[in-house]
Amino acid sequence: MMTNLFSIFDPTSSLFSLHLNWLSLSLVIMFSFKTFWFMNSRWNKFMLISSNTIKLEFKNNIMNNQSILIFIMLLVFIMLNNMMGLFSYVFTASSHIVMTLMLALMFWITYMLYSWGMKISETLAHMVPLGTPFLLMFFMVMIESVSNIIRPITLSIRLAANMTAGHLLISLMSSACSINMISISVFIIIMQCMLMILELAVALIQAYVFTILVSLYYNEVN
Repeated sequence: MMTNLFSIFDPTSSLFSLHLNWLSLSLVIMFSFKTFWFMNSRWNKFMLISSNTIKLEFKNNIMNNQSILIFIMLLVFIMLNNMMGLFSYVFTASSHIVMTLMLALMFWITYMLYSWGMKISETLAHMVPLGTPFLLMFFMVMIESVSNIIRPITLSIRLAANMTAGHLLISLMSSACSINMISISVFIIIMQCMLMILELAVALIQAYVFTILVSLYYNEVN
């Protein structure tokens, strides 16, 4: 049995008690550099097809085609981190609120600086929807302000919570495999395989949802 269920999310390594598990984020960079050495490989073809498909998805939300590359890289970064976290002995960085909040705040602060610095009139007009009665304008400004402030919090919590929940379920099932009954162990292994497929889908969907929402906020600013 595991001494601590949340030990799988501990970034501290046994080597000098350093936070070396965060180095798993660099694995994404290693995958990126692979394309410079293997030309016309299956990986390059897969990335090219995926990039074109993602570009078509974001064209509906983003008017400026030059900015699509940023969101494609964000999607690939989150997706690879989520998928690599499903492997054994690989630290899941996207399950930590520190990492997800950093990504959300990076884009949110950029949008706020641009909108309030360059388009302050449009930003103030966005606080009051068209057709709002005069008596409700104050409350609408308060509601819009709160909804704008909590955007990075909801983005980060959604991604971290979904990744944490799946890993906890897999860990609980793994601890139950210590039961000596073969029939129960086989059933748990089958359930784990099905759960791994579900977690793979969750990893892809959550990366897509995070990036789509960030692109919608970008389109709102522009």
